[in-house]
Amino acid sequence: MKPLAIALAALAVVSTPTRAQVAMRTAGLDPATLAQITDAITDVVDRGELAGAVVAVSRHGQIAYLQATGLQDIDTREPMRDESIFRIYSMSRAITAVAIGTLVDAGRLSFDDPVHRYLPAFEGVRVRQEGGPDRAPSRPITVRDLLLHTAGLNFRNAEDYRAAEVRSRDRSLDDFVTRLATVPLYEDPGTRFRYGTASTIAGAVVEAASGQPLDEYMRETVLDPLGMNGTGFHVPPERAGRLATPYRVLDSGGLEAFETEDVPFTRRAALIDGAVGMLSTAPDFLRFCQMLLDGGELDGVRVLSEATTSELIRNGLSEEILATRRGGAGWSMANASVRMEDGDGARAGEFTWNGSVGADFWVDPGTETIVVTMWQSSPANPSRLRQQILDIVRRAIR
Repeated sequence: MKPLAIALAALAVVSTPTRAQVAMRTAGLDPATLAQITDAITDVVDRGELAGAVVAVSRHGQIAYLQATGLQDIDTREPMRDESIFRIYSMSRAITAVAIGTLVDAGRLSFDDPVHRYLPAFEGVRVRQEGGPDRAPSRPITVRDLLLHTAGLNFRNAEDYRAAEVRSRDRSLDDFVTRLATVPLYEDPGTRFRYGTASTIAGAVVEAASGQPLDEYMRETVLDPLGMNGTGFHVPPERAGRLATPYRVLDSGGLEAFETEDVPFTRRAALIDGAVGMLSTAPDFLRFCQMLLDGGELDGVRVLSEATTSELIRNGLSEEILATRRGGAGWSMANASVRMEDGDGARAGEFTWNGSVGADFWVDPGTETIVVTMWQSSPANPSRLRQQILDIVRRAIR
C-alpha cells in the first residue's frame, strides 16, 4: 500500500486536472463522479447555509480528493485552506480511545480494569433508583464501559450534571472527575448504551495510568508519531489564522458567527477534555483514520498493535444492548458507530462518527476508503451534506 504521506505530497503538487484524475483512478475512484463533491459543497455555500469546507477522500492509502471550498472567515474573506483548523468536538473521543489502546499495549492497563483503580473517586459511586434510595452498582465501571458508553454516565449537559456544575473549561480534569463521581449513575454499568461524559473520564484514566497530562501523553504517543501537527487541544497564536470560524444559519437567512465555548479554543483551557476538547485538520484526521484502517500503523510507524486496533474498531456492544440501538447500529471502543450488515449502499464493518459543529469521518475497511469532512456550522449537517458526499464517494468507487 502506498504510504499516505507520499500520496498526500503527490496530490499537493498536482498542477493539472489530468494528473489529479490519474491520482483518483489509481485509487480506484472515478474522477468525474468524485468532482461532484465540490459541486455539492458549492451549492450549499451559495445558498448561504455554509461558509466553507474541506473534504478529504482516500482509497487504498492514496489521497484521491483533497479540496478546500468557500471561506474560513466571512468577515475577513479568508479562504478555506487544506490546512484550516476545525473544532472536532466528539471526534476527539476516537483519539482518546487510541491513547487508552497504547496503554493497553504497554501493559499499563486493561480494558476490563475497574475505573476506580485509576480514579478512586469512583469507588463509592452510586446508582439512582426510581422511588427509592440510591444503591451500589451491580459491578464496577470498567475502562471498556467508558469507551462503549455503557458506564451509566450521561451527556455533559444533563440537568443533574448542570446542577452539580460538573463541567467548566475553566476548571481542571481532576475537578470534573470529583464532581461527576458525586452524581448517581443512571443505570448499572454494562446494561445500556448512553452516550456522554464517559470519554472525558477515559482521558482522566489516561492521565492516571501514564502519569502525564492527557495532552502531553497524547502528543507523544499518538499525534507526533502520526504527523498530526495541526491537532491539539487549543490553537497557539502562530496558528490562530488557520482556525475556521463557526457560523449558525439565521431564520431570516444568512450566517452569523458564534463562539462555541466560554473559554475559546485560542486559549489553553484548564479542562483537557478527551471527549469534546480537540481541534484538527482534514489531512491530519485522514492520517489518523488511515492508521486505524492499516491495523495501527502508518508510514512504517506503529502506534497500536494489530490486535488492539482490531478490538477498538469492531462492535463491542452485547446483543441485548444492540437490540435497543436505533437501526441496530453497533458501537466500537474507538467511539464510532459500526454498520452491522450490508444494506442501502452501506457495507458491514463501516465505522463513522462526527462532531457537533460539522466535522465527520467515515471508514469502510471493505473497500479501504476513508472520507473526512470538515466545516463549522449550526446546524451541523446543512442540507444533509454529509450524506450527499458519502453517496458521491460510494458511487465513485470502481
